[in-house]
Amino acid sequence: MSEILLEDAPQKAKDLFNKGFVALERNNLDYACDMFMAALAICPGLLRARKFLRAAEIRQFKAKKGGKLTHIMSSASGMPAYVKTMGLVKSGKAEKALEAAEGLLRADPLNLRFVLAFAQAAALDEFPEAAVQTLEIARDHYPDDTALLKSLAENYQATGDTKQAQQVYERLYELHPNDPALLKAMKDAMAMDSIQKDGWADNADSGGSFRNMVRDTKEAQLLEQAGKAVKTDKDADALIEDALAKIEAEPDNINYYRNLARLYSQKERVDEAVTTLEKAFELSSGDPEVDAALGRARTQKFDFKIKALSAAGDAEGAAAMEHEKAQFQFEDLQSRVERYPNDLSLRFDLGIMLFQNDYLNEAIQQFQLAQRAAQHRVRALYYLGMCFKSKGQYDMAVQQLEDASKDLAGMDDTKKDIVYELGLIAEAMENGDKAAGYFKEIYQADISYRDVAEKVENVYSR
Repeated sequence: MSEILLEDAPQKAKDLFNKGFVALERNNLDYACDMFMAALAICPGLLRARKFLRAAEIRQFKAKKGGKLTHIMSSASGMPAYVKTMGLVKSGKAEKALEAAEGLLRADPLNLRFVLAFAQAAALDEFPEAAVQTLEIARDHYPDDTALLKSLAENYQATGDTKQAQQVYERLYELHPNDPALLKAMKDAMAMDSIQKDGWADNADSGGSFRNMVRDTKEAQLLEQAGKAVKTDKDADALIEDALAKIEAEPDNINYYRNLARLYSQKERVDEAVTTLEKAFELSSGDPEVDAALGRARTQKFDFKIKALSAAGDAEGAAAMEHEKAQFQFEDLQSRVERYPNDLSLRFDLGIMLFQNDYLNEAIQQFQLAQRAAQHRVRALYYLGMCFKSKGQYDMAVQQLEDASKDLAGMDDTKKDIVYELGLIAEAMENGDKAAGYFKEIYQADISYRDVAEKVENVYSR
């Protein structure tokens, strides 16, 4: 499906859109949604109507104080509609799938499962612009969700926005640095962005070979080297030389600095990686992603020093350097929380570090803030329970752990950890029957988890 501009839409669709827009301005949100939906029924390609429909839905959702619990409830109540939508996707009924997905978002526009279903339906209907529009809005609420970011990158590529696709893949690779598939996807996106910028796609359309599309053999070699999963020293040196040339040509392009720093790190030229990221941080006026990369590069310096000391047989020196590294990581994370107080992922990470070092009250404060982020809520509640348990405040520990357990439907690894801790607390409170009940929950799902088999079997051998 192609996008249709408002001026090219049928008059009836225009009239409905205008009614919806006026209703939105007057905060008559139900009516606004109805009008935008009606306009889309007539003209599904009217992307502008989808944009304002989503704005109205989200404003309505927030007015009702929708949150995590709302998402859980909407997932449960909307399951039949969700199954129907995915069935339409799998059967290739694109237009009907897109219409059904819009119905899901009408019920809960920020339900991640519904958002991803909409993106799949839009992609099936060859309407990646609609997928991008909705995914971009959802990204504000789920900034580091892997599935969402992958879908967004793929749909950016489908729209031809290779620069945005590259940036999303870079973020994914920062989140999952050991994933070779993401590394390849990032490099492919970088190559496609270069191709697009230099007009190679036009040459391809005219029948030129790949070698003829590049400006010279050196540039072709650089692309081939960038695409290799494992680089030789010669490859890496060539890519570093190319990255430096790009920075010289575009000294304000932060992405070039980040790429250069990544190459330096791969070559174990850590001091140069740090210097490069410091320059990028200065140019970006405090970009939090560059800030995080700078912290990782500085941590890598410690790792190389520890490795060198260990290789030299200086165990005491290596241990001292490990201590310095831990102190640096703590101070770096603390300072980033101060710089970005609204970044709840940083709050969560700081809470874990504080908990591991027995700063329980300080950890509790961070986890209480971090639980507001949907992607951290369950684990933050788990750690809150662990903090209260460590303080001997078992009643509050149980409350946090039970809240965390309610948010998880299946017995995954996280829920096993939560239920196991509930069992240990019940044991500490000398409530054997209740403890056995918790351990049996895990036993029925995973008999090999920790020592639950022994604990449950002991119950029956009494």
